[in-house]
Amino acid sequence: MSQFIDILRQHLADFRRRYAHQITPEMQDAIHAMLSCRCNTARVSCWGCQTCEQQLEFPLSCGHRSCPQCQHGTTCDWLSKQQAKLLPVNYFMVTFTLPFELRAIAKSQPEPFYHAMFTVAASVLKDFAARSPKLSGDIGFTGVLHTHSRRRDYHPHLHFIIPAGSYHSGKRQWRKCQTHYLFNAFNLAKVWRARLLAYLSDTLQLTLPHQSHSKWVVDCQFVGKGEPALQYLSRYLYRGVLPDSSICRHVDNQVSFTYQDSQTRCQQVRSLPAVEFLWLILQHVLPKGLRRVRDYGLLRGNAKKLRQQIQLMLAVAGAVFPMLPEVKRTLAVRYCPCCHQAMHFMGVHMHHRPTGANITA
Repeated sequence: MSQFIDILRQHLADFRRRYAHQITPEMQDAIHAMLSCRCNTARVSCWGCQTCEQQLEFPLSCGHRSCPQCQHGTTCDWLSKQQAKLLPVNYFMVTFTLPFELRAIAKSQPEPFYHAMFTVAASVLKDFAARSPKLSGDIGFTGVLHTHSRRRDYHPHLHFIIPAGSYHSGKRQWRKCQTHYLFNAFNLAKVWRARLLAYLSDTLQLTLPHQSHSKWVVDCQFVGKGEPALQYLSRYLYRGVLPDSSICRHVDNQVSFTYQDSQTRCQQVRSLPAVEFLWLILQHVLPKGLRRVRDYGLLRGNAKKLRQQIQLMLAVAGAVFPMLPEVKRTLAVRYCPCCHQAMHFMGVHMHHRPTGANITA
């Protein structure tokens, strides 16, 4: 059983009383999914022992993207697909952050606000690439939405991983960026601020605060090869925002968890009352159907043929493709309680309840 789900089960009543008017339908769905994960589900996985013919049924996992027990396979699949897109060039990571003054609006209207962040940030990157003398061509990048800081406070921001190069369709040529410098972060921040504020007020017609921080922050870092950046982005994609391994203490209605301080790079411990801890984590549940990972340009799904041509061009030019570790999916293994041999998976079926049993919604 997940530590987080166990804490949720113990303190759910108090949590609902405390935050009754702030719990969204998406949070309700996430709570219901996590509490029913791997227990008392309508469908079950069936396993049989080939040695002693023992047959057992096990409840299924919920599959919710906020559940800390689920989505390991989905994360592995995404990482494998992204690794197949890697080019033998250097990479940059560009991070677009949101000032404190706008976070309340983002929290109240997350779906249109997050979409606006993706739309505006992508347009900024494309325009900077088109005007750059080092690139001046088509680029590709992958964006990931994170809604939390390392302390798990609400702090929406976008990470983009960008191969250092561009493709010229007219010349059918790949232009490689040789330096450790891509874009001026200060200029990125100025354009990001102006365009996002205009989009929010003109397109979404949102009422913005009279005073917004004049200096916004955009970070543009050289990260070397793309594999480490992909590993970083994959950590919080599909398995909630706090792994169980980070929860170090739950005593006397207090929960403590560890995190890495962004300034000192040292491990710190944060402690909160259990109910406040639950809100800290559940406030990051995303709107249903929102895509938190988006590919653009040369990395989009329908650019596979072009991407393969670029990879071939780079290979002919002498580029060395790194040997990437295989992303292994962890397969479920069940052992027979009688003979302790590995059991055989027989499929998924509806749970067979005893005749006359009460079935409640």
